[in-house]
Amino acid sequence: MSGNGDVGAYDDDHERPSGVSDTTVEGLGALSEALETVERARGHLYAFHQLTGGADLTLDRAVELLRTAGHTDHADLVEREILGRNVIPGCWTFQVVEAYDATYYRPFVEVEERVRRELVAGRRHLYEAEMKEARRTHGHPQHTERP
Repeated sequence: MSGNGDVGAYDDDHERPSGVSDTTVEGLGALSEALETVERARGHLYAFHQLTGGADLTLDRAVELLRTAGHTDHADLVEREILGRNVIPGCWTFQVVEAYDATYYRPFVEVEERVRRELVAGRRHLYEAEMKEARRTHGHPQHTERP
């Protein structure tokens, strides 16, 4: 090992197993990228869940203030038509999140893990690790292979 932290081409967790083709690594990179996009979408879904829930809780104050201001009919309208309303038929946002997780997210994660396990012994980010190795400046203290 040199003084700059370089210890070889790749660490074992990110080394391409013998016999794995470039196309396989690229395909796994695309699968990983798709999963990362789904992770972001799931985060947005949780944001939707929290924002909608927060808005619904804020309606309590709106209804109270409208009543205090003497707008009882309008307060009743908001309370009756919007407060606690389903966001899609029969569902609050937590149910949308749970359905997404069960129907799409968890199966996606399980399939991605299975494909990696069966094709590259479960190794993650091989495409990125190889890109890092190709793009870094060997010997530069800020371009070391490992942390």
